[in-house]
Amino acid sequence: MQGVIKRRRSYLKLMRKLTLRKGSFTVEDLAQSAGIPRSTARDWIVRLSDEGCLTVLTRPHGRAPSRYAAVSAIPRTACRKIFTAVDGDIVEIVHECLSSACAAFCAKHHSKANPDIKIIRQGTILREFVRMGEYESKVGLWPEPAVAVTGIWQEGDEIVQKIRSVGGPAFSLTGMMSRAEGVLKVDIARGEHATEGCIRTQALNHIIIGIDNTDRFDDGATFALAIALLDYLSELSGIFPIGHHIAMLWQDLPEKTAGNSCSAIEFAVVPEKIDLIRKAAIRFVGDESVSDEWGISIKSGFIIPDLLYEYGLRARTGMITCREARQCARECGVLTYGGAGIIGSLAAIGLAHEPEDMIITPDF
Repeated sequence: MQGVIKRRRSYLKLMRKLTLRKGSFTVEDLAQSAGIPRSTARDWIVRLSDEGCLTVLTRPHGRAPSRYAAVSAIPRTACRKIFTAVDGDIVEIVHECLSSACAAFCAKHHSKANPDIKIIRQGTILREFVRMGEYESKVGLWPEPAVAVTGIWQEGDEIVQKIRSVGGPAFSLTGMMSRAEGVLKVDIARGEHATEGCIRTQALNHIIIGIDNTDRFDDGATFALAIALLDYLSELSGIFPIGHHIAMLWQDLPEKTAGNSCSAIEFAVVPEKIDLIRKAAIRFVGDESVSDEWGISIKSGFIIPDLLYEYGLRARTGMITCREARQCARECGVLTYGGAGIIGSLAAIGLAHEPEDMIITPDF
């Protein structure tokens, strides 16, 4: 069923593009653009026409085929994914947008409405860390925020986030968010001055995986292996990828291979997949590393303990031993595997939520 939904989205998106570019399209146009047989293209056109997504502009006449157009070229949703992970009484809301400008808009207005929300924006990905509870936030036209998270709580295995909005964000709330991957349901209540909605998502677990020392002087790159692992794990069901981070560590380390950088990747996962993720990640790094001293660290939860954060900072300024790394990992509840690479892999987790412009350079 999931595959059918993905194909539907893909073909409908392509039909909208053809409508914008050419004004209309034929079965042959869709078949050539999508690289599918004419019979498959015809079946999807009939199906989407029956659903009201397409209109027939002209019927076949002589050798001229039927021409179709998408009913609307406006994207059905600007929200690709919305999902949530829980760590104690704090919820991480991850919202992947079609547009980095939309993500920046929401980041600005959400932080304006509630300064206590910690916000991290990475391109089209907006991450918000919100303590469970109710929040009184006024929304309106500028200088008031146009959208605010006014509450978040857990009901069973679901997270409910309450949003109040006006204008464009209200349109997104009522017409787009329910179509985002990860959203279970959206309940809407329209008021006189604002629109409110409760968005239901699954309560997921968060995992951070740190990786280091997977290369040699003449072969391999840790960042490349981390990206490959991110792609590999993202193909598993029940896994929501969040992102990849690079941190530069101490540049005077005698045995460093090149720039002495480490990587971390983050996921939200359904609880029953945690053990699978751990085993798959360890096996993948062990198989793909070109160094025998590879190291991997795996942490459950997105809250970075102060001890782990301070460890990450120390790894940027001086020598740390494997013994120190293992001790820190034990105290912070982080699993480590492998050789000397555990030092940098643990630091990658400690620095994962620091500003990118700080950790991607070795300058202090």
